[in-house]
Amino acid sequence: MSTGKWIQAVKTFVDENLRRLAQCTLDISGRLVDASNATLLASATFEGQEFRCIYKPEAGERPLWDFPSGSLAQREYATFLFSYLMQDYLVPPTVLREGPFGRGMVQLWIDVDENVDLMDYFQEDNEQLRRLALFDAVVNNTDRKIGHLLPRKDGRLFACDHGVTFHEDDKLRTVLWQWADQPLTTQEGAWLEKARDVANDLRFSELINSEEISALKQRIKRLIDSNKFPSPSEEWPAVPWPPF
Repeated sequence: MSTGKWIQAVKTFVDENLRRLAQCTLDISGRLVDASNATLLASATFEGQEFRCIYKPEAGERPLWDFPSGSLAQREYATFLFSYLMQDYLVPPTVLREGPFGRGMVQLWIDVDENVDLMDYFQEDNEQLRRLALFDAVVNNTDRKIGHLLPRKDGRLFACDHGVTFHEDDKLRTVLWQWADQPLTTQEGAWLEKARDVANDLRFSELINSEEISALKQRIKRLIDSNKFPSPSEEWPAVPWPPF
């Protein structure tokens, strides 16, 4: 399948599931106990069909010292929106909506390829991982762990857990440092120019504050000016703990 047809197929998949997520009935079936905030597994029903999704209600968010209270679901959606507008579709279909425990983030459950060993996979020099690393640098992801990588059987990579993104201070923490200080390709430079335009989308002003939007634009500018991937900070832990 050509790149253009591949992207169109993924866009169709995302658009169809956005409609389903926005209108489905949610029935809570369990909780992911390893998550620090309330992360609920839900069985969703739409037009007689059932599927699984993740529901993170704002009421279940644990306060963080460096992020405004009650903002994590909005950051999850803002990260999806940025990926969607960039036409990368790195983040699973995600909506903000009311649920059984109030307003929250609802995201499609992604079935991963169980044959992929994530401990080996995350270290690969992989085109999709490389794009995700650059994406994380732009959205200022402070918690990119190995377990957040969701490779599907068809080879498509999705990534989840983006509640701690878009902070106005540089807080990049990730396990994807294999391209640190490497020069950007021409295509990556063009991607950043597009990101500069996407950052002006007015919908972000409803999800993150003006200082965070300004910082987003500054990060993009720095990456364009440096023309290379960022390197680990000496003032902030470079890798989240635990890394998985």
